[in-house]
Amino acid sequence: MTTVVSPITRQPVKRRYDTFAMLLHWVLAVGIIATFGVGLYMSDLPFSMTRLKLYNWHKWAGVTILVLSALRLLWRLASKPPADLPMPAWQARAAHLVHGLLYLTFFAVPLSGWAYSSAAGFPIVWFGVLPLPDLVSPDKALAHTLKEIHELFAYGLAALVLAHLGAVVKHVVIDRDGLLQRMLPGRG
Repeated sequence: MTTVVSPITRQPVKRRYDTFAMLLHWVLAVGIIATFGVGLYMSDLPFSMTRLKLYNWHKWAGVTILVLSALRLLWRLASKPPADLPMPAWQARAAHLVHGLLYLTFFAVPLSGWAYSSAAGFPIVWFGVLPLPDLVSPDKALAHTLKEIHELFAYGLAALVLAHLGAVVKHVVIDRDGLLQRMLPGRG
């Protein structure tokens, strides 16, 4: 972990995220983008074995994202992140807001999908091995509502990811402040 000494406190200040935080970030990033893409693709497919397989994969990925998100949140609460980069206060507030909303949707999307699957009467068996309990009883009307909620949360997460990526591009191209290196493996 790369650190510098603060000129004010004379204490070491982390400049980068630790390896485990980076790993969780990138695994979740790839998993969320892939799961969103599969969700878009599978919803337009006619009923077939391929569609059923993709729905199961989507559910397994969603549960995995939920578990990894819980692990990431626990890790984040237990380990101090790097110091914020110097930026205007409004940008720092916006960054903290987007990060908070990202964490919220990391849980809202898979939980609403799990509830939708339960209400639709399709149990989730994680990787075909571990049966998960239903979150709600089967109910066709509730399933319809939960499907819409799940989609709304998924599109909200996609919008937040785009905002996050836009901010990263701004920091890399315009500010050139080393923000991206804080989350990339290697020496910093």
